Amino acid sequence: MSKTKIAIVGAGVAGTTAALYLGQLGLDITLFEKNDSISSGPPYCHLHAGGNLYREISDEQCVTLLKQSIDFVRFYPFIVDYRPTVIVLPKNDKSSPEDLLPRLKLLQKEYENLIIRDQENAVLGKSEDYFRLYSKKDVELLLQKSVVKKPSNNDEWMLTAIKHIDLDNVQYPLVLVQEYGMNLFRFGAGAKLALEQMDSINFYNKTTVQMVEKNNHQWNLTYNKDNKTTKEGFDYLINASGFRTGSIDDMLGVKSKKMVEFKASYISQWEQKSDMVFPEIIFHGERGTPQGMAQFTPYPGGYFQLHGMTNDITLYKDGLVASTDTSAQPRLKNHFIQKLDDGWKKVDVNKRTHNAIKHVTQFIPGFVEAKVGALPLFGAQQIPGDDPTLRVAEVSFPKERYARCEIVKVSSSLNMVDAIVGELIKLGLINDPKSKSRNVGYLSHIDEHTLSREAEKLALSRDYPADLANINVPRPTYLV
Repeated sequence: MSKTKIAIVGAGVAGTTAALYLGQLGLDITLFEKNDSISSGPPYCHLHAGGNLYREISDEQCVTLLKQSIDFVRFYPFIVDYRPTVIVLPKNDKSSPEDLLPRLKLLQKEYENLIIRDQENAVLGKSEDYFRLYSKKDVELLLQKSVVKKPSNNDEWMLTAIKHIDLDNVQYPLVLVQEYGMNLFRFGAGAKLALEQMDSINFYNKTTVQMVEKNNHQWNLTYNKDNKTTKEGFDYLINASGFRTGSIDDMLGVKSKKMVEFKASYISQWEQKSDMVFPEIIFHGERGTPQGMAQFTPYPGGYFQLHGMTNDITLYKDGLVASTDTSAQPRLKNHFIQKLDDGWKKVDVNKRTHNAIKHVTQFIPGFVEAKVGALPLFGAQQIPGDDPTLRVAEVSFPKERYARCEIVKVSSSLNMVDAIVGELIKLGLINDPKSKSRNVGYLSHIDEHTLSREAEKLALSRDYPADLANINVPRPTYLV
C-alpha cells in the first residue's frame, strides 16, 4: 500500500492539506506547484466560523462552515489570530440586528452540541460566549472606561471598537462574535516546515504540469522543472489548482460547470494606532452597491487588511466569469491575468487602496489618517456550478482515480480530504485509516520561534511587511 503514488497539482490550502494528510498515511505523494512557495493563491484572513459575514447564504451553509472551521482550527492551530469580530449594521442598512439573532442562536446551539460530542471542539471558547449583544445602554456605560492596549475580555475588545466607530451611524445592538482571524503567511510557513519533515512527500515548486494522459489505471503527467521535462506515472490524480482547475479538466476531456471570480483586499497602515490591538470589525452592507460590506481586519504594526464589497474596491464589474460548452476553464480578461501572473501597477494599487480607506472612513472617521501599507492581497476564487453566493463546496470525482478539489473557503479542506480518503479506500489504494489521528504530528509540534521567522521570510519574499506574518493574539493557554 505504501507504494501507491498520488499526484497533487497545486500547493494552495487544498493541495497542501491533502498532501500532509495523505502523506502521514504512508502514501507516496508528489505535490506540484508552479509558483515558488505554498499558498500563493487567493487571500484568506477570516475563519468564517458560522458564516456571519454572509447574510445571503443559507443556515445550512452557515452550520457547515462552523463545523468545518472547528476542524480547521484543530488541524492548523498555529495560523489563528484569537481575537473576536464586531458586527455593525449601519443605519442606512435595509436589515436590522434583530434579523441576525435566529442564526446566531442556531450557531450557538450547534457549537454547544459539537462540544458535547467532543470536548476538543471547544476551540472558539465557551459555547455561551459564542456571541454577545451590546445595547445602546451597554455601549454608553462602556464608553466611560479607558481603552486598554491589549484587550483580554469581551468588554475590552468592544470598547476598542466603539471608541473609534461613528456611533451616530449605527443600529443597536452591536454584536461581538467568536469569529477569529487566519494568517496565510503562517499557514505557508508551517506547511513548508511540515512538508520538509515528511519523507513520503516530494514537493516540486516552480514546476508546470504540461500534460495529463490516462494509461489504463495510471495517470501519466508531463511536467517541467528547472527547464527539464519529465514524464511520470501515478495511481491517482488530485486536481487542486484553484481557479485553474478547469485547465486540468480540459486536458482530461472532462466537462464541468464553474465560475471564477477575481477579488482583492487592500493593505493599509494606520501608524497612529500601531500600538493598539483591535478586533475585526464588519460593517454590513449590500454586496455590489456603493454601500457594500466593509471589512476591517487588524494585524500588528497598525496594518489593516480592507475589503469593501463594491465594484470599486474588492469586486470588479467584469471579475466574475463562467465556463463554457467548449472549455471547463473560465476565462478572465487579460488585465486580471496580468495581475495574477505579473503583479499590480502602482497607480492601481494606490487608487483601489484609497477607495478602501475612504469606504472604511465613513464608519471609522479617524481612519482618514491611514495610508497605503503594501501591495494588495488578491487572487481568483473558483465557485463550482452557477451560484455565486455558494460558500460551501469540497470535492468531486468526475473520472475514476481523479479528484477535483472545489473548495470555496479554506476551512472546507478537511472535509475534502475525508472524501478523497473514502474514494481511495473504495479503489483499494489505501487501507481504512480509522485508527489514524486526523492531526499531523509535524503540525502540532512546530516551534513558534521557527514558525514566526519562516512566516516573516515568506511575507518579505512576496514584498509584504513582516508584520503581516504575525498575529495579535496567540493561542489561549487552555488550547495549548
